[in-house]
Amino acid sequence: MADVLTAASGQLAAALGLEKREARLEARVLAAFAWDVRPAWLIAHDTDPLSNTHAAAFESLLTRRLEGVPIAYLVGMREFYGRPFQVSPDILIPRPDTELLVELALARMPPDRAMDVLDLGTGSGCIAITLALERPLARVTAVDRSAAALVIAERNADILDAHVEFLTSDWFAAFMPTRVLAGRRFDLIVGNPPYIAATDPHLTRGDVRFEPLTALAAGRDGLADLRQLTAAARNHLSPGGVLLLEHGYDQADAVRALLRESGILRPQSWPDLAGIPRVSGGELSE
Repeated sequence: MADVLTAASGQLAAALGLEKREARLEARVLAAFAWDVRPAWLIAHDTDPLSNTHAAAFESLLTRRLEGVPIAYLVGMREFYGRPFQVSPDILIPRPDTELLVELALARMPPDRAMDVLDLGTGSGCIAITLALERPLARVTAVDRSAAALVIAERNADILDAHVEFLTSDWFAAFMPTRVLAGRRFDLIVGNPPYIAATDPHLTRGDVRFEPLTALAAGRDGLADLRQLTAAARNHLSPGGVLLLEHGYDQADAVRALLRESGILRPQSWPDLAGIPRVSGGELSE
């Protein structure tokens, strides 16, 4: 068994440009999933012979990973904020960078206060569910235009026992004047909208090749959805409410400008662990 995993690690490193440690980890993750065992079992049984059935199951997953299919899609799970979230090719894979958005939101959600919170474009539900679990008094609503995404998000909420209201909505559409939910306002609105330019070559590389384009690309400059959200948010924020939006590595200045144009006060940006401005936001006057 150990020889199989060593060989697979070498293939992954060569094909995907992974570091040796990362390649070894991926090989073990694929093996544990293929054989329905815990990673610790692989260490305890590394000298065991491999059955033909197990070898075939592992080889099938390995082949797809060597083709570039994200490992999260292969195993159907990605960890976010210390919790496992189911994923599928219908949704964007949760990323560590987005945990900054969660941290900033939690800092504005007192544990002893009930707040109305809206998560825009919820995808897997990782942001909304995390906020609901970390702040049980909060009333969290999450929207997505994709019915397939909402199926995954609702499943994750059920598994993690999180109380979140999920709605099918194209951004704020469900809360527009002619809709049943018209007039609802929120103390905090968060979102991780698409922010990559449609012509960006990164869309043809790595994991993003397999992720839904509608969750990644936003017009010629990558700001189409951010422009729309900043312009509309003030109509859905309560007085003193806060808006927080994740964006691209080079978009902080542009997003702060959009916030100012929309009447959001004190716009600022916050850096991720790499020091890159990753989230911008501000508040509505009281």
